[in-house]
Amino acid sequence: MATKNKKVKENKYWWLKHLILAIASAFICVLLLFWLLKGFTRHGKSLDVPDFSNMTIGQAQKLAKSNHLRIKITDSVYIPQLHAGQVLKQTPGAGSKVKKNRNILVTINSMVPMMVKAPDVVGYSLRQAESNLTAANLKVGRLKYVPDIATNSVMGQAYRGRPLVPGTDIPAQSEIDLTLGLSADNCWTRIPNLIAVPYHRVKSELTYNSLNLDRIVFDATVKTYADTLNSVVYKQEPSPTIGKSARMGAGVTLFLTLNKELAEVNRKNVHAKDQVRDTTIALPKDTQEEELKEVEEEAEAPSNDDEPEL
Repeated sequence: MATKNKKVKENKYWWLKHLILAIASAFICVLLLFWLLKGFTRHGKSLDVPDFSNMTIGQAQKLAKSNHLRIKITDSVYIPQLHAGQVLKQTPGAGSKVKKNRNILVTINSMVPMMVKAPDVVGYSLRQAESNLTAANLKVGRLKYVPDIATNSVMGQAYRGRPLVPGTDIPAQSEIDLTLGLSADNCWTRIPNLIAVPYHRVKSELTYNSLNLDRIVFDATVKTYADTLNSVVYKQEPSPTIGKSARMGAGVTLFLTLNKELAEVNRKNVHAKDQVRDTTIALPKDTQEEELKEVEEEAEAPSNDDEPEL
């Protein structure tokens, strides 16, 4: 009789047993599903993106493959100062966390330069020549001064040390060197204050003042081409002047950084000094004649450039 009552009791709660089994089975299935998803998506096993900047596209692809990543070129620009195929920009950036086999999108320096036709700027003023070269997707290079009655009138144009014939095909963004007139009565200029001026403006500022950019020195904060574009001047040699104390064609060396606070502090210091002193220099006539004689000697000096003429 007791056995019969036990069976009746078990039959009475059969649905509870099945419910518990169903819940347990569902729980196990959920755990299994999460485990499988974790395996497929590599959850928690992301990869660090290397820094591909300044590498050639071949080097970048090799490094990406060794890190289980892929390189995809999405854009290209032409910058003559950089190597063909050099990586300029990447997305995601260096140090980002990504999954295995992720595409890294890069912008590279074009393998084939875009060609443009050289304009004729002889006879124009320096400012008009710069405007015409910019319109032709070219840049002003070195300024060379020779004695002439018309100061800053273009007397010749050259590319890579040789005379440039108008209409010649040359790479876009190339620098065109200009030979300009320099009179004894108008051969002096001032050195502008370039502290805190962005990289992309410094060359035009110097050209505007009839000066040359001798050298650019980047500090340790500037590591990539993108950093170069974002850098600012924090020091210059020679120092800025208020009056016309530098001969046209003189060179200026600039020091650049990404530390804009440092540049701004230095700019304010230079500005404060300018407020308490007048650096205008009235050069005696004999000094002007001596400087002009140096210009004549430089113009007559033979060139050692062996590059073929265009």
